[in-house]
Amino acid sequence: MATITLKGNPITTSGELPSNGEQAPSFDLTAVDLSSKTLDDFKGQNLILNIFPSVDTGTCAASVRNFNKTASDLENTKVLCISRDLPFAQNRFCGAEGIDNVVMLSDFNTGKFGKDYGLEITAGPLNGLHSRCIVVVNPEGKVIYTEQVAETVDEPDYEAALNSLK
Repeated sequence: MATITLKGNPITTSGELPSNGEQAPSFDLTAVDLSSKTLDDFKGQNLILNIFPSVDTGTCAASVRNFNKTASDLENTKVLCISRDLPFAQNRFCGAEGIDNVVMLSDFNTGKFGKDYGLEITAGPLNGLHSRCIVVVNPEGKVIYTEQVAETVDEPDYEAALNSLK
């Protein structure tokens, strides 16, 4: 279990992020068109998993915008933006913001992704949502970089995540 903060107040998560070198846990998430997307759907590509509590908060929206800007320049790389938001809310946000270079995925149905990746918040006002994390996975499905942002309202280290792909 990891301890992070929300505006300086301690909150905990369900476990620890996968370690570098480990096989990324499989997942089954819902896309904005309500189709199912699994880790195998992205086999052979680098993946940046941009994980956050809700696209309807300022920091979460900023991370999606930031990765949307850089995603089109990344070779053989997909950016997956993952939250517990309903796919309809994710689609609305992307439409309003002109977001089209990232893949929005929802863990609304079971929350299994958050549990399997050890990042589900288990107490406090965001209980049941995902903590802010970045997980980078190489084309072989191995984790090559992780960051769990210590203070939930802070943005992740975009540069470090992108540099892990070099």
